[in-house]
Amino acid sequence: MLLVLFKKFLGKRQSHHPEPADTPEEIVIRIQEGDLRLRNQFITDYQPYVAKVTSRFCKRYVDPSRDDEFSIALSAFNEAINQFSPQAGRSFLGFAEQVMRRRLIDYVRKEQRFSQQLPYSAFEVEDEEDNVVNPVEVHQAIEQYEKQRGMEERRGEIMDLNRALSEFGIQFADLVDASPKHDDSRQALFGIAKKLSADTELMRLMLTKRMLPIKELLDIVSVSRKTLERNRKFIIAVALVYHGPFPYLRDYLHIKDEEEGGDAH
Repeated sequence: MLLVLFKKFLGKRQSHHPEPADTPEEIVIRIQEGDLRLRNQFITDYQPYVAKVTSRFCKRYVDPSRDDEFSIALSAFNEAINQFSPQAGRSFLGFAEQVMRRRLIDYVRKEQRFSQQLPYSAFEVEDEEDNVVNPVEVHQAIEQYEKQRGMEERRGEIMDLNRALSEFGIQFADLVDASPKHDDSRQALFGIAKKLSADTELMRLMLTKRMLPIKELLDIVSVSRKTLERNRKFIIAVALVYHGPFPYLRDYLHIKDEEEGGDAH
């Protein structure tokens, strides 16, 4: 899907460019005189610039196809076209960046419901391009973006784990019923899964045969075959998390381990 969007984006940029000699300021003046078609093309051509400004504000790559921050900045870019005045003596792009930053700050304020105990305007400074920047608000914006990014990555890990589980004939929803109800039983299974994930040969066997290597596992754990068979889905899922590229889920399991008493022996 992302590849399709990327190709479409490139395709749009390949047609009806303004004349190379036209400056952004000259183009904006023509747009303000009523050239709607030029406005649409101008906004399309400067989407990479909008994405760059937005990413710099967020201190993180912003995906134009899915991030709200990009849409807000793009709308602010359009707003800047309407508000720009050549008589002010500033470049259009510098003016547009200031408008975009202000709209992004407004968005972050609204999303986080910032406390107004201390007026943020007290922290405003000007950067090398005379744009007003508020370090406190930018810091808050970065924290909000990192929180949203973490949520996206956790969702991505869950989807990846679900695909890995499907190769064992396990659905992610199955884990709710498969999870032991008692803490001591759960901790014992965490310990078994950790031993399994740490054993290169056993993990290779499990991943190759797409099944829990019960016979081999009995040699290194002190539980019955019946216990392993009954908790097969849970052990496989936890072992995949400990063994695979799932840092968020792994951190969650580590936290639960500490909350519930550490590893079982």
